[in-house]
Amino acid sequence: MSKLLSPVTLRGLTLRNRTVVAPMCQYSAIDGFANDWHFVHLGRFALGGFGLVMVEATGVVAEGRISYGDLGLWKDEQIAPLARIVDFLHSQGAAAGIQLAHAGRKASTPVSWHGPEQLATEAQRRAVGYEHWQPVAPSAESHDPDDPNYQVPAALDADGIRRVIDGFVAAALRAEKAGFDTVEIHAAHGYLLNQFLSPLANHRTDAYGGSRENRMRLVLEIAEAVRAVWPADKPLLARLSVSDNAPGGWTPEDSVVLARELKARGVDAIDCSSGGLAQGRIASTAAYQVPFARAVKEGAGIPTMAVGLLGDVAAAETILQSGEADFIALARGALDDPNWAVHAARVLDEDYSLWPVQERRVEGRDKVLGVRA
Repeated sequence: MSKLLSPVTLRGLTLRNRTVVAPMCQYSAIDGFANDWHFVHLGRFALGGFGLVMVEATGVVAEGRISYGDLGLWKDEQIAPLARIVDFLHSQGAAAGIQLAHAGRKASTPVSWHGPEQLATEAQRRAVGYEHWQPVAPSAESHDPDDPNYQVPAALDADGIRRVIDGFVAAALRAEKAGFDTVEIHAAHGYLLNQFLSPLANHRTDAYGGSRENRMRLVLEIAEAVRAVWPADKPLLARLSVSDNAPGGWTPEDSVVLARELKARGVDAIDCSSGGLAQGRIASTAAYQVPFARAVKEGAGIPTMAVGLLGDVAAAETILQSGEADFIALARGALDDPNWAVHAARVLDEDYSLWPVQERRVEGRDKVLGVRA
């Protein structure tokens, strides 16, 4: 069996293979509630054979959403629609994860396909759940002063920081009630926790700013607090922007140090992405972020997830075989081919067992067409 399609265990969770659907914002919720769009969008990846399906960045507090269309887990009523999705993912053999997030100064931004003409009347705004609020951040500085979509945030005080930590804890408890197998702490892509980590966004002079140790403090406090309430037999993940991809910003060396500290606090794997600040620039090419996954895995001795234009099956297998990462995560690649995992099994192992029983007639079609090796 190929490594890509082989089972893997983190704590008490065994995934049927090492393929992951990365969190992808759909901007299709109202008041944070999952709906039929999310059910179908996520359910199709379980049918397609993925090992772990991650729900999009989910606001731990209402003001932590990227937009008014984001999912949320800040109140109990939001549990049931997510539990319905989890149950379906489980019924098809996939594990279910959810990314817990706070957007910080990148919150309260527009939904791109809802322009002024779609929000002209109160009825139109109500139909899409339109809201607008002032974001919060480590420092009162806009994500991008040249972009009017980003506001100047309010700098978090001690009470505000406590609210963020409590929000992550409460959301993790709700995720457990919904039946999720894992949660991922989102500390990447220029959102709140990445803002605290980066010297480009964090200009505080208290215990949460200045030195790298201080800038890591909030992420580590959240990891400790979530791990304390998350079941011991369930893995805890963290997503990092391993590099800000910007001069003077957060670096891979910083991420290795942070990953070691997260591992010591019970984080089981690091989802390795990059960028997210307005100053960051990197050329996107196939597998361009794999070196970040390798650096964190080798430097911190923790399993890593590679992500970023990884749709080539043979290349994904090589990444795992060479030990550069332990999981392969797809986002847009999964949108393009929700059956990527079952197609990978056909290519690598000539195996059709990942297909749902209702769809295994594909094997007969492939035999007739001579698709199989």
